[in-house]
Amino acid sequence: MKTALITGITGQDGAYLAKFLVSKGYRVYGGYRRTSTRNFWRLHYLDVKKDVKLIPLDLLDQTSILSAIKESNPDEIYNLAAQSFVGASFDEAIGTGEICGLGVTRILDSIRILNPRIKFYQASTSEMFGNAPQPQSEKTPFEPASPYAAAKLYAHWVTKNYREGYHLFACSGILFNHESPIRGIDFVTKKITDGVARINLGYTNYLELGNLEAKRDWGFAGDYVEAMWLMLQAPKADDYVIATGESHSVREFCEEAFSVAGMDYNKYVRTNKQFMRPVDVNYLLGDPSKAKKVLNWKPKTTFKELVAMMVEADTAKYKDPIRYAEQFLKHI
Repeated sequence: MKTALITGITGQDGAYLAKFLVSKGYRVYGGYRRTSTRNFWRLHYLDVKKDVKLIPLDLLDQTSILSAIKESNPDEIYNLAAQSFVGASFDEAIGTGEICGLGVTRILDSIRILNPRIKFYQASTSEMFGNAPQPQSEKTPFEPASPYAAAKLYAHWVTKNYREGYHLFACSGILFNHESPIRGIDFVTKKITDGVARINLGYTNYLELGNLEAKRDWGFAGDYVEAMWLMLQAPKADDYVIATGESHSVREFCEEAFSVAGMDYNKYVRTNKQFMRPVDVNYLLGDPSKAKKVLNWKPKTTFKELVAMMVEADTAKYKDPIRYAEQFLKHI
């Protein structure tokens, strides 16, 4: 039986990856940061918390990382922990750099010290491309346009450095935007689908957003975690773009989400400069050809299916809030 350690297991990707690895017969350890509020609701939502062993892990503290690796003794480490909200990185640039950049170096160096045979996955991001020409592949030059993207680019390069310099099996997945019903409310897709549900059920009258013309390559998180696993099963460590190869604007996402509920988005969506980023990325479109060829991976969920899935989940939540609270919120 293989053992995996997932950092950031309380997040969207961590929960989906935990469920996937458990289905593959793994023993799964989940690293989480101690806070005053428990935040395990996503693991309960996917009915996987009972199958993982949770251990404290702080990417700012190398001793904590070493301790977690010693306790779990993993065959594979998936680093999904991050300050992952791009907008917040402009206000928290130093903290974002410490977690998303130097935190990765601490993990890699801990692997080098304790057990260089451990396979390592780093969650890179399409935000590293910025406004580079589309479609963006593994050969596209990076143009980070936020402190978050810059920190992730540092982590991406340092992963490559440890792979080449210390011969670690270290891979980076350059994942384009991936969403799900358990996406955080700070992300625009969740803000939209949550807003559709609230408007449809009469809780509010309108939805305020920033740049409606920004285009993103959106996929389903449940599909993307399989690609993470496939990277660490490959004969050779390498980096891969994971995407759908389709791009849609925020406006298109709104139109599709409101149409699921039988509404016209034009009647409910307003723009607000407060939600505009200081520097925005206008267009992200991934080229997943390498992942399809080498890993035999391709997305299973379409854009329309993804949007409908999220709207329906948020609608169900607001239709029966008491049941939702009893089932999930008690676990937070």
